[in-house]
Amino acid sequence: MVADPVRTAAALLAAAADVTLLAHVQPDADSLGSALALGIALRRRGATVRVSFASPDAVPETLRPLDVLGLVVAPSEVPEAPELVVACDAAEPARLGALAGRLAAARASVMIDHHASNPGFGGVQVLDTAAEATVVLVHRVLAALDVPLDVDVARCLYAGLVTDTRGFRTAGAQAHRMAAELVEAGVDPEALVRPIMDTHPHAWLAALGAALVACELDPDAAGGLGLAHTVIAAEHVRRFRPEEVDGVVDIVRTAAEAEVAAVLKQVGERRWSVSLRSAGGVDVAAAAGRLGGGGHRAAAGFTADGTAEQVLSGLRTALAVPAATTVPG
Repeated sequence: MVADPVRTAAALLAAAADVTLLAHVQPDADSLGSALALGIALRRRGATVRVSFASPDAVPETLRPLDVLGLVVAPSEVPEAPELVVACDAAEPARLGALAGRLAAARASVMIDHHASNPGFGGVQVLDTAAEATVVLVHRVLAALDVPLDVDVARCLYAGLVTDTRGFRTAGAQAHRMAAELVEAGVDPEALVRPIMDTHPHAWLAALGAALVACELDPDAAGGLGLAHTVIAAEHVRRFRPEEVDGVVDIVRTAAEAEVAAVLKQVGERRWSVSLRSAGGVDVAAAAGRLGGGGHRAAAGFTADGTAEQVLSGLRTALAVPAATTVPG
C-alpha cells in the first residue's frame, strides 16, 4: 500500500516522458475531463501525451471543446506497452474496454477513481470514494505537481465536477471551494455547462416525451420503497447522442413515489445498458454489483442480456436483497 498515493502519482507523472491517459468506454465529462486536465498540464510540461478510450469512435460532441491541444487519439494509436498508463474514472479495468490490457503491459500504471465499487487496481491507486468526482482527485494530483490552473485545465475539471455532482447538488464544501478556484482561473460556467447539460435537438423532446409516458411505477420494489422505470428503444439510442439518452434517468429519478429509478437503454437486439439512481435510501451500487455492474451508492449501472422484462425481473431481485436497502433513520 502506497503511503501517499497522490504524491507518488505526481512524482511518476513528473518524471515520465511519455504518458497515456485512458478514459472509460462511453466517456463522460468526469472521465474525459480528468484525462484531458492531466494531459494538458503534462503536455505543457514537455511530455509526450495521448488520451484515448476504447469506444465510441469519436469524442462525445459536447466534450470536444475540452480537447484544446488535440490530445485524443484512436485506440489503435495507443502503444501496446506504454511507458506510463493512467486510468481515469474507471471503476474496474473492464471499464477500459479493449484498452484494459494496456494496464498490465505498461511499465507503470496509475488509477485515479472515486467509485465505491472499485476493487483497487493499478500500480499506484489514487482512490477516494468520498470524493464527489474523479476530477477532485486529479485536482489534488495537479496541486502535488505544482501545476498552475490555467483556463484550459480548469474547464476540464469544472466540466467533470458540475456533471458528477448534478449541478453541485451533491457537492460538499471542499468541492464548492474547488469550483470557486476554477472560476477564478477563468472558467465561464454558463458558457461551459449549457452545451453539456442544457442543450438538446428539438427532435429529442418527442423521444423524451415517449420515454416518460412509458415510465412505470412499481411501488413494491426495493423493499417497498418503489422503483420507477422506463425503456429507451434501440432506434432512439442510435439516433440521439449519449448526452440525451443518458440524462433520462435523472428525470425519472424525480418521481416522488420511487426511491429507485432505472432506465433500460437498448444497445443490442437483446442487450441492455441500465442506469440506476437512488434518492439515498437504497445502495444501487450493491444492487448493480449483483448484476455484474457497479458505481456509487446513489448512481450505478450494469449491462444485461434478455428481454426488457427479464432484465427488470433481475433488477427487482437484486434490489430485494436486504443488504441493498437501508432506510435512513
